[in-house]
Amino acid sequence: QVQLVESGGGTVEPGGSLRLSCAASGPTYCSFYMMSWYRQAPGKEREFVSDADRDGNPTYADSVRGRFTISRDNANNTIFLQMNSLKPEDTAVYYCKARTLCIGRPSDDWGQGTQVTVSS
Repeated sequence: QVQLVESGGGTVEPGGSLRLSCAASGPTYCSFYMMSWYRQAPGKEREFVSDADRDGNPTYADSVRGRFTISRDNANNTIFLQMNSLKPEDTAVYYCKARTLCIGRPSDDWGQGTQVTVSS
């Protein structure tokens, strides 16, 4: 069935950069529409970070606007999150979400997350 796999997380010093990837896969009769990044820090609610529609039009949370850039490669059902000028408060598990439509059967599908740690 549908599967999302995140990669690219790691540990970086404040001011550094990371690039996250999320590859979606599934049956040929499924299409991936809005794809999003969320994050969750320990003891905190999961929060929206960024999303991109099928055409790549982006939306950003205020906390990351100007520092993060989302993009997508529809041919490979992949989205990316370029994270620059990272701050300690960006530390979280980052999750990819896809709005999936499989012959009129909609679903929200989530990856298992990738850890991003920003510390000195």
